[in-house]
Amino acid sequence: MSDRIVRAHVGIGAPVTATALVASDDFSARYDLDRVAGVFSRPAHKLYGESYVGRILVLNTAKGGVATAWMLYEMMSRGMAPAALLLNAANPIMAQGAALADLPFMDRFETDITAAIMTGDEVTVDPAAGMVTIRG
Repeated sequence: MSDRIVRAHVGIGAPVTATALVASDDFSARYDLDRVAGVFSRPAHKLYGESYVGRILVLNTAKGGVATAWMLYEMMSRGMAPAALLLNAANPIMAQGAALADLPFMDRFETDITAAIMTGDEVTVDPAAGMVTIRG
């Protein structure tokens, strides 16, 4: 198989390669995560119980409010953050939180990113180029 490339709006942060963790659910750093244990903690979330630490999170859309910014920063400062965050749609607060945390972040893909990437795929995120490479 060959690598697949998906393009998006130019994002935030440095390039990173890691294993993907994917769900079509929406995402809130405040309501979906146990930020101490490093797992999804909301029972209704499709990734419930899964560790997000060091993984490239691929989810549908941002939800929640201003607490996201400091929560992403706090997770990064403790080494308990995802490697990157990819969303089909984000809000300014999620983008600000990713920038504050220095977390690689992209949104507005040319296709549904939750359908293009599968959990377990090795993915390279290059925010400055607006490009995600899926190994396979």
